[in-house]
Amino acid sequence: MKLRLTIILIWVGLISFLIARNAFIPKLDTDVATALAKASEESFYGVWFQDKRIGYVENRIHAAGEGVFSLDQRAHLRLNILKQTQQIEMNLKANLDPGQRLQDFTFSFQSPFYSMETRGTVKGETFSFVTDTGGDQRRETIVLPEAPFVSTNHRAYLLSPAPEPGRKIKLPFFDPLTLSSRDTIVTYVGKEKVLIKKRIYQLHHFESHFSGVRINFWLDENGKVIKEESPAGFVFLAEPEFKARDIQDGEQGLLRAVAVPYSGHLPSKSNPKQINYRIEVPSGVALDLNGGRQQYEEGMLRITHEEVNFETGTSPGGGGCGDLTAALPSRYVQSDHPAITALAQTIISDSGDDFQKIKQLASWVYANIDKRPVIGLPDAVATLHSRVGDCNEHAALFAALARSLLIQTRVVAGVTLHRDRFYYHAWNEVCVDTKWISLDTTKDQIPADLTHIRLVSGDLEEQVRIGALLGKLRIEIIQ
Repeated sequence: MKLRLTIILIWVGLISFLIARNAFIPKLDTDVATALAKASEESFYGVWFQDKRIGYVENRIHAAGEGVFSLDQRAHLRLNILKQTQQIEMNLKANLDPGQRLQDFTFSFQSPFYSMETRGTVKGETFSFVTDTGGDQRRETIVLPEAPFVSTNHRAYLLSPAPEPGRKIKLPFFDPLTLSSRDTIVTYVGKEKVLIKKRIYQLHHFESHFSGVRINFWLDENGKVIKEESPAGFVFLAEPEFKARDIQDGEQGLLRAVAVPYSGHLPSKSNPKQINYRIEVPSGVALDLNGGRQQYEEGMLRITHEEVNFETGTSPGGGGCGDLTAALPSRYVQSDHPAITALAQTIISDSGDDFQKIKQLASWVYANIDKRPVIGLPDAVATLHSRVGDCNEHAALFAALARSLLIQTRVVAGVTLHRDRFYYHAWNEVCVDTKWISLDTTKDQIPADLTHIRLVSGDLEEQVRIGALLGKLRIEIIQ
C-alpha cells in the first residue's frame, strides 16, 4: 500500500519548509537578524503520533562568523509500517545570512532501504546542487528569483509589528522536494489558550498553507515554536531533551491512520465494466479526477474498464497522448540513465511490438522488485540498485524503463481499495493508441482494477497535492 504521501508530509513538517503561493499579498519586510541572534541555542521537539512519542527533532543555531549563522536540524524517527518498525534519520546543515536566507546546505535522509544526500550553494540568483541516491548522482543548476528563506524554530519576525488576526504574510521558502524557491502564505489566527500536556499556554496561533495543506503552529511571546501540527496527525511539541529523546513504540501503523473509509457496496459482478462513486473533496484543491477512463462531474465519478488488445494494434510511441513530459527524464524518473536504458533493452530484446514491450516491462518490475515498504522519495535508479520498494518505487522504475523506449508513461497517485478501506497508492498510465491505459506493477494488473481512483497525475512535485485531502476525502460507492 501507499507510504510516499506520509513521508512527504513528515519531511515538510520536520524541516519546516512550508510552501504555497499567493501573488497578491505583500511580502514580509522586517529585519530578522535579531530573531536569529535570539535563536542561538539548542532546542528539542518531541514528535507525537496518536498520543505516542515516535521521534524527536533537535535544533542548533549559532553565529558561525561575521554575518553568518549555522543551522543544524536533526530528526530521529521510529515508524511503525505494516507491523515493521523502521528507524529514520534526517539531517539538515545550512549556513544562513543575517536575513535568514540560505547560502549553502547539506541534507541527508537515511532509512533501512533508502539513502539520499543533497548538497547545494546559492550565489546571487544561481542555485547549484548535487543529489546522490547511492545509485545515481545528478548535478543541476537553476535560477531563483531570490535567495530562499529558511524557517527555524524561532519566528519572532512574525510578531513584529504586533499582528492583527487575519494578517497575511508572504515569505519565500525553499522547497526541498522540487529544489526551488516558492512563496508561502502565513496567516495570523490570533492569541489563544492552548492545552499542552495538562498545562495551559497563551500562544500566538498561525496557519501556513502548502499546496492546499494547512499546517498550524503556535508561538510564545519570544517567537519560539511551542507546538506545530502537520498533516496525517503528526504533532511537534517543544520539550526538554530528556523527554524528547524518550521515543515510544506506537501500536498503530501510519498507513491505516491516513486511510479513507467508504460507504456503499461494490458491484456483485466479479469483473464489472464500470463503477460509480460519489466523491467529496475540499474546495479549492486542484485534482486530476477527469480524463481517460475517469469521468467526473459535480461530485460524481464514473470509472470505466479500459478495453485494450495488447496482441495487435498500432504503436503507442510518439506524441499520441499529447503529454510530452511523460516521455522525458525527470529528477526521480531517470529514463536517460545508462543502467535504465540498458536494462530496458535487455527486457524487450525479443520483442518488436510496443504492446508486448509494455507487458514485458511491467512483468519484469512486478517479478523483480521485492515488495517492502520503503521510507524515502521514489527514485528509479535507486530502486533498480536496491530491488526493494512499495508502489512508489514500482511506479517510478516502470516509468523510467518505458520512457527510455520513448513510450509516454505517467506516474499517477490516488487511492485503491484494500479490504475495508481505500489506501493511498501510486501506479502508472501508459499511452496506447492515443489513449491513456492504467497499469499497476505492484499488483500485476493491466489495466488496473476499477477501485483505483486517480487523484493526481505527474511526478513527485505534483503528487504532494494529495496532502490537502488527508482526513477530508469522502468516498461512496454507488450501484
